[in-house]
Amino acid sequence: MQILSDGTDCPRLPIVEGEGEARAVAWPGVGAYLRSMHRISLAAGSRTSRLQHPMEAVYYVMAGSAAATDPDAGRVHELVSGSMVLIDPGTPYNFVAGSDGAELVGGPCPADPAMYGHLPGQ
Repeated sequence: MQILSDGTDCPRLPIVEGEGEARAVAWPGVGAYLRSMHRISLAAGSRTSRLQHPMEAVYYVMAGSAAATDPDAGRVHELVSGSMVLIDPGTPYNFVAGSDGAELVGGPCPADPAMYGHLPGQ
Protein backbone atom coordinates (compact mmCIF):
# COMPACT_ATOMS: atom_id res chain seq x y z
CA MET A 1 0.00 0.00 0.00
CA GLN A 2 1.13 3.55 -0.76
CA ILE A 3 -0.33 6.86 0.29
CA LEU A 4 0.15 9.36 -2.51
CA SER A 5 0.04 13.13 -2.31
CA ASP A 6 -1.23 15.45 -5.03
CA GLY A 7 1.17 18.17 -3.89
CA THR A 8 4.09 19.89 -5.53
CA ASP A 9 6.28 16.78 -5.34
CA CYS A 10 4.19 15.15 -8.09
CA PRO A 11 5.59 15.58 -11.60
CA ARG A 12 3.94 18.11 -13.90
CA LEU A 13 2.32 17.03 -17.12
CA PRO A 14 2.60 19.51 -20.01
CA ILE A 15 -1.06 19.29 -20.99
CA VAL A 16 -2.50 22.62 -19.75
CA GLU A 17 -2.98 25.56 -22.09
CA GLY A 18 -3.53 28.75 -20.11
CA GLU A 19 -3.55 29.15 -16.35
CA GLY A 20 -3.42 25.98 -14.32
CA GLU A 21 -1.45 22.79 -14.02
CA ALA A 22 -1.66 19.03 -14.30
CA ARG A 23 0.23 16.66 -12.02
CA ALA A 24 0.71 12.90 -12.15
CA VAL A 25 -0.32 11.43 -8.79
CA ALA A 26 -0.60 7.70 -9.61
CA TRP A 27 1.53 6.78 -12.62
CA PRO A 28 4.22 4.24 -13.60
CA GLY A 29 6.89 6.31 -11.80
CA VAL A 30 5.30 5.30 -8.46
CA GLY A 31 4.58 1.73 -9.59
CA ALA A 32 1.04 2.28 -10.92
CA TYR A 33 0.97 0.65 -14.36
CA LEU A 34 -2.65 -0.47 -14.45
CA ARG A 35 -4.20 2.87 -13.44
CA SER A 36 -3.27 6.53 -13.66
CA MET A 37 -4.62 9.41 -11.61
CA HIS A 38 -3.81 12.94 -12.65
CA ARG A 39 -4.95 16.09 -10.89
CA ILE A 40 -5.83 18.81 -13.38
CA SER A 41 -6.46 22.36 -12.16
CA LEU A 42 -7.78 24.79 -14.77
CA ALA A 43 -8.47 28.49 -14.30
CA ALA A 44 -11.54 29.97 -15.99
CA GLY A 45 -11.26 29.55 -19.76
CA SER A 46 -8.08 27.44 -19.61
CA ARG A 47 -7.97 24.08 -21.31
CA THR A 48 -6.06 20.89 -21.68
CA SER A 49 -4.28 20.15 -24.91
CA ARG A 50 -5.77 17.56 -27.25
CA LEU A 51 -5.41 14.17 -25.59
CA GLN A 52 -5.89 10.72 -27.09
CA HIS A 53 -5.01 7.30 -25.71
CA PRO A 54 -5.17 3.71 -27.00
CA MET A 55 -7.02 2.84 -23.78
CA GLU A 56 -10.08 4.31 -22.05
CA ALA A 57 -9.85 7.23 -19.64
CA VAL A 58 -12.10 8.31 -16.77
CA TYR A 59 -12.25 11.68 -15.02
CA TYR A 60 -14.19 13.08 -12.09
CA VAL A 61 -14.97 16.79 -11.70
CA MET A 62 -14.13 17.63 -8.08
CA ALA A 63 -15.01 21.33 -8.29
CA GLY A 64 -16.10 23.94 -10.81
CA SER A 65 -17.33 23.17 -14.29
CA ALA A 66 -15.88 22.23 -17.64
CA ALA A 67 -16.76 21.13 -21.12
CA ALA A 68 -15.43 17.81 -22.38
CA THR A 69 -15.01 18.06 -26.13
CA ASP A 70 -14.37 15.58 -28.92
CA PRO A 71 -12.79 17.93 -31.47
CA ASP A 72 -13.02 15.45 -34.36
CA ALA A 73 -16.72 14.72 -33.90
CA GLY A 74 -17.62 18.25 -32.81
CA ARG A 75 -19.29 16.98 -29.65
CA VAL A 76 -19.33 19.00 -26.42
CA HIS A 77 -20.51 17.64 -23.07
CA GLU A 78 -21.04 20.07 -20.20
CA LEU A 79 -19.70 18.85 -16.85
CA VAL A 80 -20.49 20.18 -13.37
CA SER A 81 -18.99 19.39 -9.99
CA GLY A 82 -19.69 15.72 -9.26
CA SER A 83 -19.76 14.67 -12.94
CA MET A 84 -17.79 11.74 -14.28
CA VAL A 85 -16.81 11.24 -17.89
CA LEU A 86 -15.70 8.03 -19.63
CA ILE A 87 -13.65 8.44 -22.80
CA ASP A 88 -13.52 5.49 -25.18
CA PRO A 89 -10.16 4.18 -26.43
CA GLY A 90 -8.80 6.18 -29.37
CA THR A 91 -11.20 9.11 -28.87
CA PRO A 92 -9.55 12.55 -28.99
CA TYR A 93 -10.66 14.90 -26.21
CA ASN A 94 -9.87 17.96 -24.18
CA PHE A 95 -11.36 19.83 -21.26
CA VAL A 96 -12.21 23.53 -21.24
CA ALA A 97 -12.84 25.12 -17.84
CA GLY A 98 -16.02 27.07 -17.22
CA SER A 99 -16.21 30.55 -15.71
CA ASP A 100 -15.55 29.14 -12.24
CA GLY A 101 -12.51 27.06 -13.25
CA ALA A 102 -12.30 23.29 -12.87
CA GLU A 103 -10.58 20.70 -10.71
CA LEU A 104 -10.49 17.23 -12.24
CA VAL A 105 -8.92 13.94 -11.25
CA GLY A 106 -8.52 10.89 -13.43
CA GLY A 107 -6.65 9.60 -16.42
CA PRO A 108 -6.16 6.69 -18.79
CA CYS A 109 -6.51 3.12 -17.60
CA PRO A 110 -4.08 1.44 -17.83
CA ALA A 111 -1.53 4.26 -17.66
CA ASP A 112 -0.53 5.71 -21.06
CA PRO A 113 3.30 5.75 -21.21
CA ALA A 114 3.18 8.52 -23.85
CA MET A 115 2.07 10.99 -21.15
CA TYR A 116 5.34 10.61 -19.24
CA GLY A 117 7.95 10.69 -22.03
CA HIS A 118 9.10 14.17 -20.98
CA LEU A 119 10.11 12.94 -17.51
CA PRO A 120 13.65 11.69 -16.79
CA GLY A 121 13.95 7.91 -16.89
CA GLN A 122 10.63 7.37 -18.65
